[in-house]
Amino acid sequence: MFGLTMAMIGGCGVVCPRPAARPCRDQLSLGVLASYVPRDVVDEAVEQAGKAARRSDVELTPGFVVYFVMALALFADDDYEEVALRMAGVLADWGEGFDPSSGGLSRARKRLGPRPLELVFSQVARPVAEEDTVGAFFGRWRVVSIDGLTFDAEASMENIAVFGQPGTAAGEASVTQVRGVTISECASHAPLLAALGPAGSGKGSGERTLARPLLGQLDSDWILLADRGFYGFADWCAADDSGAALLWRVGADLRLPVLRPFDDGSYLSVVIDPKARGRARETLLATAAEGLPLDRARARHVRVVEYDIPDRDGSGSGSQELFALITNVLGPADGQATALAALYAWRWEHETGNQQLKTYLRGPGKILRSRLPELVYQEVWGYLLTHYALAALICRAATAAGIDPDRVRYKRTLRIVRRRVADPSFSP
Repeated sequence: MFGLTMAMIGGCGVVCPRPAARPCRDQLSLGVLASYVPRDVVDEAVEQAGKAARRSDVELTPGFVVYFVMALALFADDDYEEVALRMAGVLADWGEGFDPSSGGLSRARKRLGPRPLELVFSQVARPVAEEDTVGAFFGRWRVVSIDGLTFDAEASMENIAVFGQPGTAAGEASVTQVRGVTISECASHAPLLAALGPAGSGKGSGERTLARPLLGQLDSDWILLADRGFYGFADWCAADDSGAALLWRVGADLRLPVLRPFDDGSYLSVVIDPKARGRARETLLATAAEGLPLDRARARHVRVVEYDIPDRDGSGSGSQELFALITNVLGPADGQATALAALYAWRWEHETGNQQLKTYLRGPGKILRSRLPELVYQEVWGYLLTHYALAALICRAATAAGIDPDRVRYKRTLRIVRRRVADPSFSP
């Protein structure tokens, strides 16, 4: 493993993804946070959300509070006042007064709400891997994946009313939970799209429900990897209609008739709307088998790649698990079956990114600070923004060094950024 050295950070040649409208010192004094989340983007998001500064905000402007929420994610072990003191030099650069109390910071967070941070994320979260970044592309496609994660939040009455309270064998849990679904770049682990909601078992709280609005936002030069929990016919169609390439694992209960075998061991098949039954289904199958155009609202051609993984659970019993992948890459010329099977394993990069966010950035076993649902959402958006900035920094430094981003240690990068976040000499 390689560590990220100060020389790598300072000399990697990385530039801001969007030129800042403010003086450069604003970026430097906020270190990596403002380098990947520029102040002009923050100002625009605050304005768009209708949260522009009021007279009473002279010391704690909405723009500062956005960065403060990101800093809360960066310094998860510190209280409000300690985090604010770490940023005191930032306000000095901006020429604003600074003597906040915990109560004042809490009120400022409530005034801001979650929407500005959500808008900032939608503006800055862009792919950061370049053409020469190791492990970033499969053929002409940028490799991305979708997965879910949960955050524990305080079981206040307000949070329970919105998020519910999971049960345990001993009764009700002492925390409530918020769920996130992200689409992330596999090479960098940078989240590109995200949706948040309750993590309970009620209607509208599942991963597929949260994922649904993201699937239409895929770029046509992406290939999206997804586990079997995300497949549904309507969801597959929404993702397919985006123009992106797809490689999804599906469950054993999905019927995949063999329409035409390919020399690489894969075969052409069709997925059909489960509402089409009986004669309607048979007609769609016959149309697909004859190679005729399908009613795309009811059926889609797919290519199937099947393979076994022996002893996946490590039991040594010799048992095998069958993987069935479907893809809209319909010809072997654009991806051999063995290559697609190996590509699917890249989905685990998403698990690594989730671990970086939840275990290293937030800290193992920690719960979110916020007692109100709108502040819980605000806090999670802050974590996603801060994780994006760190992932982008690592990826661009690794690309400049010609190494895989996985070889740059996240924890060491995090320590460096924490030390230098308010250092005017820090240059990303």
